Amino acid sequence: MKNFLTNTIKGIAIGAGAILPGISSGVLCVILGIYEKLLDSILNFFKDIKNNFRFLFPLIIGGVIGVLLFSNILNYLLYAFPIQTKSIFIGLILGTVPSLIKEVNEKQRFKKYYIIFLLIALAIGVFTVILENMMPLQNTSNYSFFNFFLAGLFMSVGIIVPGVSSTIILMILGVYSIYLQAISILYMPVLIPMGLGLILGCLICMRVTKLLLEKYYAQMFYSIIGFTLGSVFVLFPAVSYVLEILICILCVILGLMISKALIIKK
Repeated sequence: MKNFLTNTIKGIAIGAGAILPGISSGVLCVILGIYEKLLDSILNFFKDIKNNFRFLFPLIIGGVIGVLLFSNILNYLLYAFPIQTKSIFIGLILGTVPSLIKEVNEKQRFKKYYIIFLLIALAIGVFTVILENMMPLQNTSNYSFFNFFLAGLFMSVGIIVPGVSSTIILMILGVYSIYLQAISILYMPVLIPMGLGLILGCLICMRVTKLLLEKYYAQMFYSIIGFTLGSVFVLFPAVSYVLEILICILCVILGLMISKALIIKK
């Protein structure tokens, strides 16, 4: 029961990450310590149906709650308490990095050139943050079933690849505002084709990611760490007073503590 509730809460966070600008679901999976296990459970579902279902079911329930309900709460927190909320997220992200580095170094001996993969991924993550901030919200109503299917297909990259925000992909395609509105009123003519594209895209992205992890584990994981660190830049709050700086520091520390409590050994 404890694992069910824990995984449901993690699913809520992941679901919220699929809808909030600048937050990557992949990064949240890494932060919560379930990224690799999630890939394995989905791609190898029929090899151990009972245990994989037990792991995935609460995540799915939580993901739906996160998209439909909890993301609104996070949106409110980001609006009403931006410094505190963003600082806690920064603490969550930074708190997971040491454990990620320790994990990858336990499996493969560290080599200096791995840092190159981290720095490239970090640069890409920062660039996507800058690009997302520059993108206007578009609202185009002349999309067909196939257009929304493709949007869901490309959106899957932001769901699976840590540090790549799915919102920037939808903004580039001009369907982000449509996506938000469709979720708020459960408008199925948009949600169904996007959902189908998202499922297919996630399966493809997971297969590719899993293959890369198997063949280039250290390089891939250091890239994931770089993307994860890159996502921090979207969260930096605007502070101008000493009190705000102190609040920011305290909330980062709180995020570090929460991160330590949430990350479990796989």
